[in-house]
Amino acid sequence: MTEPNYWLMKSEPNVYSIANLQAEVETLWDGIRNYQARNYMRLMNINDEVFFYHSNCKPPGIVGLMKVVEVNLVDPTQFDQKSKYHDPKSTKNNPRWDCPRLKYLKTYKKILSLQEISSLFKPEELVLIRKGNRLSVMPILANIAERLKCILEKE
Repeated sequence: MTEPNYWLMKSEPNVYSIANLQAEVETLWDGIRNYQARNYMRLMNINDEVFFYHSNCKPPGIVGLMKVVEVNLVDPTQFDQKSKYHDPKSTKNNPRWDCPRLKYLKTYKKILSLQEISSLFKPEELVLIRKGNRLSVMPILANIAERLKCILEKE
């Protein structure tokens, strides 16, 4: 058995929040239209842990934890002409976009804000705080993930 990988995935809380995930229990993480983010999702394994990050809000930060329960699923939004994520170049025979299914694990008592994260970690430790980073999906090294979990569980 391989060690779990760790990830951070961003969502704007007015679009899809940790509360939405808690209510639904599981969700497809669909609608990603960045090739690097998609490629990261293709590296995910079942049982990988994922930090849920609320972005484009005040304050942005880590709010919860999810687990990968299925991988490499075809993203259905790419075929939906009414979806803002529709991709006319994608076909059923040759889909361009896929996604994982994620399961809710927990909501942390307190948000770990981007400002706090930036004060606790160096840019070389965490892609999230590197200048110019706008990715919605990013890997986290196991030792950094464990530090984050310790900080979040103390709150």
